[in-house]
Amino acid sequence: MTGCRAITGSIFSDHDMERHDESGNRFRAAIAGIPSDVPVHPPDAASDDDLGRVHYPSHIRFIREMCSHGGTHFLDNNTYITARSFFVAAHAAGASIGAVTRALDGEHCFALVRPPGHHAEPDRAMGFCLFNNAAIAASVALDRADRVAIVDWDLHHGNGTQKIFYTSDRVLFCSVHQGNIFPRTGWVDEIGEGAGRGYTINAPLRAGCGIADYRYVFENIFVPAIERFQPGVLIVSAGQDPLADDPHSGMRLVPADFGLLTALLMTAVDMPLALVLEGGYGPSHGDAIRQIFSALKGTIRVPEPDPVLPRDSTRQVVSLLKKLVI
Repeated sequence: MTGCRAITGSIFSDHDMERHDESGNRFRAAIAGIPSDVPVHPPDAASDDDLGRVHYPSHIRFIREMCSHGGTHFLDNNTYITARSFFVAAHAAGASIGAVTRALDGEHCFALVRPPGHHAEPDRAMGFCLFNNAAIAASVALDRADRVAIVDWDLHHGNGTQKIFYTSDRVLFCSVHQGNIFPRTGWVDEIGEGAGRGYTINAPLRAGCGIADYRYVFENIFVPAIERFQPGVLIVSAGQDPLADDPHSGMRLVPADFGLLTALLMTAVDMPLALVLEGGYGPSHGDAIRQIFSALKGTIRVPEPDPVLPRDSTRQVVSLLKKLVI
């Protein structure tokens, strides 16, 4: 049985704005879900060279310079930095690299980090994100693997990750998200360009979807695409804000559903998973983390499909995707 570990540390509470949704409090709620028998390793910081794999040098300099002024500053309407934010964000990227490295070495690993990363573009911080942790880790993984797959199940589309790999045929990016909310990208017809055409798969779902809809997307689109792609490693941008009790959510998932989604991905690849924490702000976030670890430890099996059918709108999205990318 493949083992599993976590990479995290108290440093991730240091990027903090108490009344902001993306605060140290939500991080502490998430790590409360790490089971007591899961080994936890401290994070290392990513180097500027690692950050520069996906970000422009000017962006790295900008974040460092803004943090050097001290105090708390907003880079846009919802993304803040403090004096410690560059240091913390570099460790978030480094922990994500560590998780992927452990997965390549044969062990499931979940990097529980903040700030999150999947909205960060090569030259832009946005959506609470400073550096794109999953994309940086994927770029490092490409030094050892021919192909990398990324599955993003956060409530919001991972626009930054998509933009970074949009023209690459070495990275398969699959995102399921609530459509027509921030950042208002991730439509079905966004499938990549040039050599990357067909290697970006977006499943925008309508508000109110539950596990029947997510499972339908995974089993009919994501899992077959991953099996064809045969990646050397699979990274999950694990944002648990589709939980029904999340203040941002329009979806109806419950904690156990994230264990099922994890188990579904484990059936798609005969290799360990690397997970990187993205969003998740509700009271049951820790329970969802616990369910993910249960799946990684092999205690969750994929059940027979629930008699509840996916919505017609979800079926339409899947039908369109089969025409475009299958």
